[in-house]
Amino acid sequence: MIGRRILTGLSLTAIAGAALVSLAACGDNPSTQAGDKPKELTFSILSAENQQSMGPLWQPLLDDMSKQIGVPVKPYFATNYTSLIEAMRFNQVQVGWFSALPALEATRRADAQVLGRVVDAGGEDSYRSVLIVRKGSGITLDKVLACDKTLTFGIGDAKSTSGTLAPMTYLFTPRNIEPAACFKAVRAANHQANVFAVANGLVDVATNNTVGLLFAGRQNPQIAEKVEVIWRSPPIPESSIVARKDLDPAVKEKMRQFFLTYGTGQGPEADRQREVLKGLAYGGFRAADDSYLDPIREMEAAQTLADAKKGKNEAAIAKAQAEFDKIRAAAAQKRAMEPDV
Repeated sequence: MIGRRILTGLSLTAIAGAALVSLAACGDNPSTQAGDKPKELTFSILSAENQQSMGPLWQPLLDDMSKQIGVPVKPYFATNYTSLIEAMRFNQVQVGWFSALPALEATRRADAQVLGRVVDAGGEDSYRSVLIVRKGSGITLDKVLACDKTLTFGIGDAKSTSGTLAPMTYLFTPRNIEPAACFKAVRAANHQANVFAVANGLVDVATNNTVGLLFAGRQNPQIAEKVEVIWRSPPIPESSIVARKDLDPAVKEKMRQFFLTYGTGQGPEADRQREVLKGLAYGGFRAADDSYLDPIREMEAAQTLADAKKGKNEAAIAKAQAEFDKIRAAAAQKRAMEPDV
């Protein structure tokens, strides 16, 4: 699969984290049994940035959610995506903020569904993966794609949409580039670590995204000023709010309404909520269901097909091609049925 060889170290870390979550799941779950009103909810947060910087930004929103749904909500941070998916799978968390690829994995493995999607401060419901280099380094995209093993490369988590899937799908795979064979060294890290690594010359080029750079510019402007973007992906779906399907339906609907109405309307309270969203670089939330993940399914299928072609196994190629055609046809049909706006 995607960049398998370069992600071995990260995958081992993720598996270890998942194992810890699984062990914890053997204990009593303080929240609820399936279908009952929970006594407490745990909200998972993809810590692409560190917990110290993200915690204070999310806590006001979680406090507001607790008040509106009538159930205490506590945060759960993790440093890798697999741990969060496993935590939801074993009902250690019941709802959370997921980027698109982990959200898709959660619907497959953690009995989860999408409740809504994020809209950025400008009203857009998409963002972009980017490649960054140190400003003034002279490194261009052509130099990166030369694959002469003179550069070091920082990639994202194995399940990161913008850190791994998008650059592989849109940049490297179409050019038959395998990063492990292209760069002098490859290291996996989150977006914040990649910004620091590039700015400080620890790696020559790294993946990131437009939201991550926004946070970097706000929290560490001197570091952010040292990097520049040399490649941008096509738009990819913004992150989403995901919840377990077996959560009490009444509580789940209260959560859905909370997100869809948060920061809307007029008056001091709505203004305060908009300030909370501003801290997260969000403009609000929109209704969404699992079909919001269709572009990710298509990207994933394209990557699987490319991997099959590399292996030159005719049966695997035929299977991957059929799945890709099926997903693309279904997505095209859905787009055709959407009303013009």
